[in-house]
Amino acid sequence: MADKIIRVLLVDDHQVVRRGLRTFLEIQDDIEVVGEAADGAEGVARSEELHPDVVLMDIKMPGTDGIEALRKLRELENPAKVLIVTSFTEQRTVVPALRAGASGYVYKDVDPDALAGAIRSVYAGHVLLQPEVAGALLAQEDAGGCTGRGSTLTDREREVLGLIADGRSNREIARALVLSEKTVKTHVSNILMKLDLSDRTQAALWAVRHGVAG
Repeated sequence: MADKIIRVLLVDDHQVVRRGLRTFLEIQDDIEVVGEAADGAEGVARSEELHPDVVLMDIKMPGTDGIEALRKLRELENPAKVLIVTSFTEQRTVVPALRAGASGYVYKDVDPDALAGAIRSVYAGHVLLQPEVAGALLAQEDAGGCTGRGSTLTDREREVLGLIADGRSNREIARALVLSEKTVKTHVSNILMKLDLSDRTQAALWAVRHGVAG
């Protein structure tokens, strides 16, 4: 993955923010900014058009906001990883974005090197969370009663779940367990159904919280 150029789309309603992010990223040898969008709806359309690897998405935008755009991308089964870039620190703002399918978030005043590192991290399949937000998500999951549902997982499903928590893609999991990608997809669907979770981010958090991660 080190030799791969990571294609990035910038989605923010402030042109000065987009310009600043682009300036940060253009000095990185392995990151290319392939496009920009000024709101969530345009971000979804551009993502479908440009096929970026990572979308840097603002939350608060006029019209279609970042959370609604995330939901739309998930409905479209767009494979781009979404990294929230926000000035909002409240859990009530960030947690819904993560539940909508974001792979993590950073603040708009992030150091350039840290931003590049965050992009590489979510591109590699990792979940990027601040401890307080991870705690809020886990508390909500525990309140929902999903802890006991872990006992319904088969040994193979627990293996797959551990690899999800390690940031592995379905292809990488298939290779590691000598399975077909179709079989891995079935296991992932079963895991989400049994744990009453909606996406891989929640599954990874659940695995870390309950000692399934490697």
